[in-house]
Amino acid sequence: MVELKTDTSIDAMYETGQVVARALTAVRDAADVGVSLLELDELAHGVLRGAGATSPFLGYRPSFAPTPFPAVLCVSVNDAIVHGIPTRYRLRDGDLVSIDFGAQLGGWAGDSALSFTVGTPRPADLTLIATADRALAAGIEAAVVGNRIGDIAHAIGTVCRAAGYGIPDGFGGHGIGRRMHEDPGVPNEGRPGRGMRLRHGMVLAIEPMVIAGGDDGYHAAADGWTLCTNDGSRAAHAEHTVAITDAGPRILTARVPASSARP
Repeated sequence: MVELKTDTSIDAMYETGQVVARALTAVRDAADVGVSLLELDELAHGVLRGAGATSPFLGYRPSFAPTPFPAVLCVSVNDAIVHGIPTRYRLRDGDLVSIDFGAQLGGWAGDSALSFTVGTPRPADLTLIATADRALAAGIEAAVVGNRIGDIAHAIGTVCRAAGYGIPDGFGGHGIGRRMHEDPGVPNEGRPGRGMRLRHGMVLAIEPMVIAGGDDGYHAAADGWTLCTNDGSRAAHAEHTVAITDAGPRILTARVPASSARP
């Protein structure tokens, strides 16, 4: 069942989204050679505490997971696609890092992700990250009243496949609101004009993931959570929480200076 949010509720979700945005910005700024993944998780946890928010990630245990997720931040490095558990691993020069973070505030959830490189970047990694960002932008552009879920999926998939990248099979975005994961699912590839019609008040987490080697396959690491590419190539992930409105898509997790934020 899809809950249509009121404009007041969307405003409240924007406040949650800005907690997410601040945490992702802080983590990205702090990530450097020698910094551990656990240190980044603690930094994100501090942002939550400062905002009076809680984590929808910490303790989350979907059906596929062997244990509850033990952190507030997903940190996926190099060939890890998503769901990376923060460890004592210290970032190295040239690492490609994808971070995914969520917050719960005032009864509403927010979810966003970004990818970046540490130290000296590989040109191929920069292209991979830019493609994930372009795919996200294309998906958001298609997220307008009257379109369908398939139009978002098609927009994302077209960008990713044109670049020759793989798309992890079975993973994509989702509805979001009072809970982090709600209906409908938002695939990262699909046929235009298919699926649920988009209406004012729907809120979606749109999140393309791309695999550099072009293969769609992945496997779970020994921790049972981290999903890694089968071909060993690197991956990137981008995500925003987006409200569908009659005025166009509204990005609730936009990482903008506070003075520029929409009230």
